[in-house]
Amino acid sequence: MTGRAGRLGGFGRFGPIAVLLAGAMIALLTLGGMLGDRGDTAAGSASAVPQIGTPGLNAVIYATQDKLRRLPGDAPAWAQLGAAYVEQARITADPSFYAKAQGALEKSLQLAPHDNAFAMIGMGQLANARHDFAAGKRWGEQARALQPSTAEVYGVLADSLTQLGDADGATAAVQAMLDTRPGVASFTRASYDLELHGRVAEARSALERALATSASPDHVAFCRYYLGELAFNAGRVDEASSQYEQGLRAAPGNVALLQGRAKVAAATGRVAAALAGYGQITSRVPLPQYLLEYGELLESVGQAAQARGQYELITAQQQLYTAQGAVDDLFAAQLAADHGLPTEALARAAQEWDRRQSVFSADALAWALHVNGRDAEALTYADRAGAYGWRNATFAYHRGMILTSLRRTADARAALSRALAINPYFSPLAAPRAKQALAELGGPR
Repeated sequence: MTGRAGRLGGFGRFGPIAVLLAGAMIALLTLGGMLGDRGDTAAGSASAVPQIGTPGLNAVIYATQDKLRRLPGDAPAWAQLGAAYVEQARITADPSFYAKAQGALEKSLQLAPHDNAFAMIGMGQLANARHDFAAGKRWGEQARALQPSTAEVYGVLADSLTQLGDADGATAAVQAMLDTRPGVASFTRASYDLELHGRVAEARSALERALATSASPDHVAFCRYYLGELAFNAGRVDEASSQYEQGLRAAPGNVALLQGRAKVAAATGRVAAALAGYGQITSRVPLPQYLLEYGELLESVGQAAQARGQYELITAQQQLYTAQGAVDDLFAAQLAADHGLPTEALARAAQEWDRRQSVFSADALAWALHVNGRDAEALTYADRAGAYGWRNATFAYHRGMILTSLRRTADARAALSRALAINPYFSPLAAPRAKQALAELGGPR
């Protein structure tokens, strides 16, 4: 054990966790050290940070705006406001907040251009939110040079390095965050890193540790959602449902948890409930991910016209994001590849690969090459997508279909069987196709 939290490599010893990356919801947790009155310290805690679906973020924004009307030269307050606007863009799916965030953060840097790590952290968060992960890394490195003992620095770096495909660098950043300040933000990032490396049990332990340290209902909901996601992605639908429902008891109306509930309903054959759930959440927060899931569910039950409407909304939403400086060729490539636009899919996937060589962009490029009939090339990238050992049903399905086209029957059966073993509910459109392809190859239905 090293430092306060122990080494990530032996994370299973912690006891009772890209980005998404994703994981976009993780971004707000990194604001904890920025919400105090002082800008020269990492004071504050994640427990004070408002979460998705709560009025707390609006309260922070209004209070900071009021403070800046009285003290317009307060550089830390401008940094706080900018970081809050980044989060507001995420929870509202309104990318116009990116411009507001940039303006506030640039004002902070104008007032304090040299020793302003928290504005740099905010700029890194904004860059990552816009999917400019190279810029996010640069801002994170500048902030680290000024505040190497600040956990939020390593959150920015972990997010950007994960998406850039620097697996070792991302793991090191997560470990530094754990060593600096163990808590919800660091444990959830550790979980994501462990999951990407196929270490699902350890990822679950990390999320349970995050849950144990949660000090607010919204943090509980946050952790319950990702515990539910881990379970759902492993095909354990009952466990996933339990986690989502426990989260909703802590934070009723939480959109992410409602998405989990709708996903479970679809997986268990309760189509009407699933459609109603997705209709509710997409009307509240029209994130492209939610619109795509809704559209594909509609398509899977024969409602093609309604599905097209959701796909058209995705295109419109992406145009709004692009106008605000955000670029997501990865999502666009996946959408185009799965919905009859192979040329666009390949162009978008190649552009994304040029920007970042991650497992995500490798899979997108593999699938885009496949739908263009270039399966020998596609397999190279499918292999790269699986390099970490991530138990991802979609990646396995893509590899299986590529191998099917290459007439490598035994390998194709193994990959498709793996996809369905990982999660037989991974997609309302692709999972049935995987079953059909496997049956045609002589495998079990």
